[in-house]
Amino acid sequence: MITLKNLVLRRGTKVLLDGASATINPGEKVGLVGRNGAGKSSLFGLLNKTLHEDKGDFYVPAQWRMAQVAQDMPETDMPATQFVIEGDVTLLAAQQEVTASEESNDGERMAHAYMALHDAGAHDAPARAQALILGLGFRTDELDNPVNSFSGGWRMRLQLARALMCPSDLLLLDEPTNHLDLDALVWLEAWLKRYEGTMLVISHDREFLDAVTDVTIHIERAQLTRYGGNYSKFEDMRAEQMALQATAYSKQQEKVAHLQKFIARFKAKASKAKQAQSRVKALERMEKIGPVLADADFTFEFSEPQNLPNPMLAMNEVSFGYPPPAAGGEPITIVRNVSRSVLAGQRIGILGANGQGKSTVVKTIARDLKAISGEIIEGKGLNIGYFAQQELDVLRPADTPLEHMIRLVRECTAQSRLSGQATREQDLRSFLGSFNFTGDQVKQAVGSMSGGEKARLVLCMIVWQRPNLLLLDEPTNHLDLATREALSMALNEFEGTVMLVSHDRALLRAVCDEFWLVSRGGIAPFDGDLDDYQRYLLDMAKQSREAQRQEQKDLLRGNVAAPAVVAVTVAAPAPSVNRSSEQRKQDSQRRQQLTEQLRPLKKELEQNEKRTAALSQQKNQLEARLSQPASPKDMADAGRELKAVNDQIETLELRWLELTEQIEGASANG
Repeated sequence: MITLKNLVLRRGTKVLLDGASATINPGEKVGLVGRNGAGKSSLFGLLNKTLHEDKGDFYVPAQWRMAQVAQDMPETDMPATQFVIEGDVTLLAAQQEVTASEESNDGERMAHAYMALHDAGAHDAPARAQALILGLGFRTDELDNPVNSFSGGWRMRLQLARALMCPSDLLLLDEPTNHLDLDALVWLEAWLKRYEGTMLVISHDREFLDAVTDVTIHIERAQLTRYGGNYSKFEDMRAEQMALQATAYSKQQEKVAHLQKFIARFKAKASKAKQAQSRVKALERMEKIGPVLADADFTFEFSEPQNLPNPMLAMNEVSFGYPPPAAGGEPITIVRNVSRSVLAGQRIGILGANGQGKSTVVKTIARDLKAISGEIIEGKGLNIGYFAQQELDVLRPADTPLEHMIRLVRECTAQSRLSGQATREQDLRSFLGSFNFTGDQVKQAVGSMSGGEKARLVLCMIVWQRPNLLLLDEPTNHLDLATREALSMALNEFEGTVMLVSHDRALLRAVCDEFWLVSRGGIAPFDGDLDDYQRYLLDMAKQSREAQRQEQKDLLRGNVAAPAVVAVTVAAPAPSVNRSSEQRKQDSQRRQQLTEQLRPLKKELEQNEKRTAALSQQKNQLEARLSQPASPKDMADAGRELKAVNDQIETLELRWLELTEQIEGASANG
């Protein structure tokens, strides 16, 4: 097991751990959590021996093999599959021994070397490597592309695949989800659940932590506190502990005040001196309970939009893609012939496997790309707030947050988009302060800031512009859990429209009412929740793996096993009981009373369902109208009608829930 006892760890003058102790047992999957700067990555440095403890005892079993994701960006022309295979250090060593033994002409050594090579899994190494690469979102035609041909985010995925390829007893994962789409994230979760070694993971994705961890270690105030359970259980237990501590602290303060009052009153009085002295000693012996010092929560909010056009925009036979790569060439079309409307107040989550065109659609709506064909009709007064995946790269590293805000004011002034926002330097400083840019931070070069601080600055700039349509493409990649929670709360209070692409399922669940699926060159509503979508992704991944096996006939291991038969246990019927005629009469009366009681409820439920069906049909007709070219007045009228219909449907659905609960409750009691 891993043991840390009375550990002291410093980075420069900062003490990260001070007398901290913890134990990690073999096979445990541990989530390491704490505020940014608490020392999570430094603890990883201690485990991988790039850092050393300043005091205390630290032990990791010497025989344990360790794997982790290299943080450096790989620079090599090696094919992707070969790059990942070489992550298997055991296989690499066996291959080197084979080469050395062949050069030595030692027959016995060669025999042992070839046996070790077989045991290391040389026969199926390409298949294992390619399964990892495909699982993390690469296409089949990219398996042998040079590593350098991929962008930075994709090369970091290859680093992750390389770490997973390495046989290990201890796996360290520091923010493994940052460069992943939701489909790759679901695959990674399934892989990690099957991992048999000990794992430590740092992540700001609460659903990922809940899915893959069974122990949580919290770093706070230079101490390590171990909790049995995943992140959600940790939050519950910590909240309970803080409540208990607050109560105990309050009671102790009352007792201390009482003792001090007695001492102050009687210490000079001869007849009470002995009792006063005993209370002084009692006060000295008392083990002091510290006050609850919870970290201050970060919160922000979006200002009310100046106006809410409805619809926000309408797409008519729009195709999305990229301009021709060369002059005179054909444009690259990814999503075709989309006719949909985006209405005021909608909360749309955009789903889709990697490469299907989610970001392309968002970029086109945000005006960063032009539509390949078709027409996007914007509502009057549309004001877009756009957070792009590469938004952090757009920030100027040499400029400060204050300089970014001043430039934003100038740009909005030039475009006549200022609508009452504060523009004086002191007002901008105060606004930056509401996003935790205080004091000298407003004049700190952005290039020296962390990814989380840069993301907060981008959010600050978006909020200042008072948008009515938010287009958010992976906004949480660099945000810690507290800032993600603040974003979720702010989006729920936002009165405009949200279109969100994210692999953070907690954010998608909290914010979105409906989902669009970008798939096979089109966009369609996804009828289901995120759990349904995860099952869809796993099914797609399974089909992809089966297709890959089929392509590599020389690596086939045999036919796919038939699905296991699931046994269904049926409860045995209750034994019959002889009932008297009086009992049967009473039962009959109760049934009759229940029927009378339920009749008006069932009638209202039937009327409710008919009315909902009629309104749903009306909604479909209005949405079809909005997807067709029309005058601004007609579109605005249709938008208002659609909003009224949606409000009525929502009211009817709430009443339907109430009625069904009443009927079920009455039936159960009857």
